[in-house]
Amino acid sequence: MVLMGVAGSGKTLIGGLLAPRLGAKYVVGDTLHPATNIAKMSRGEPLTDADRWPWLDLVGATLALAEAPTIVGCSALKRAYRDRIRAAVGCPVRFVHLTGERALIAARMADRTGHFMPATLLDSQFAALEPPVPEEEAVSIDIDQPPGAVVSAILAGLRAHA
Repeated sequence: MVLMGVAGSGKTLIGGLLAPRLGAKYVVGDTLHPATNIAKMSRGEPLTDADRWPWLDLVGATLALAEAPTIVGCSALKRAYRDRIRAAVGCPVRFVHLTGERALIAARMADRTGHFMPATLLDSQFAALEPPVPEEEAVSIDIDQPPGAVVSAILAGLRAHA
C-alpha cells in the first residue's frame, strides 16, 4: 500500500497509526530519497520527473521485496508516478490519498520543524497533483479531522474497496 498526498498531508503521522491496525510495517518514503533530492528540496527547488524516477523505483522495490505487509508514504502526485510504482512492484498496489485544503496543509507545514521540505514548495506539489481517477480504485480521505478519525475512515474505505 502507498499512503499518498502532497507534502504536509500527514503521511508519516497517519502511516504510523495505520500500520499497526493493519499488521503492517510503515516506511517513510522520504528516507528513500537520494541525498541529491533532499538537498534540492532543502534549497527550495521542486523535483523534476527525472529526479523522482529513481526514488519511485525504490518505493516500488521496497514494496516488492517486503517480507511482511508494508505501507510506504510517498507523495505519488501524478498518475505516471503511481503507474511507475505499480510496474516496479509487479502486482496490485492500493493507494490511499490523503486530501486536504491548501490552507490547512500550509498551516501544518508551518508548524512542523526539522523537515527538509520547505513550505515554499507546497504550491509546486499542488500544481503537480493529479488525484487518482476511479479506475485506480484508490481510497481518498479528507485530513480535516483528528488523526484517529482519518485512520478509521481509511479502514472503512479499504473495507468498501475490498
